[in-house]
Amino acid sequence: MKPLVHHFTAQIYYEDTDHSGVVYHANYLKFFERAREDVIGVDALSRMWHKDGIGFAVYKASLSYHDGAVFGDVLDIRTTWEKQGEYRVIFFHEAWRPEGKKPAVTCELELVCLGPGKKLIPIPTLEFLN
Repeated sequence: MKPLVHHFTAQIYYEDTDHSGVVYHANYLKFFERAREDVIGVDALSRMWHKDGIGFAVYKASLSYHDGAVFGDVLDIRTTWEKQGEYRVIFFHEAWRPEGKKPAVTCELELVCLGPGKKLIPIPTLEFLN
């Protein structure tokens, strides 16, 4: 079965760019974080944090940069994911520029879930994983 692709729009503002006029490399992590929040749902994340004292933490991230986005671009952040075992979810992100023929940036990011005391716990049952 082909994985569901989630689309999230990221507007590139002047503040997102560096002195060379392209998006500062670390800002892609922010765009991908916002896309994951959109996938999981802010209400679900907030409920997990405030009610259960649990949240997600990035365990590992690998990014590849292919084409720099620039001020004024509107990126299409395309996200897929898969649960791997009890303790981690892997997100695959692609940042596409308008009219892009390939992703500008790709990312494979592993999340784990931490409970009270920052102890590793199994990933809870969440709607986006079904």
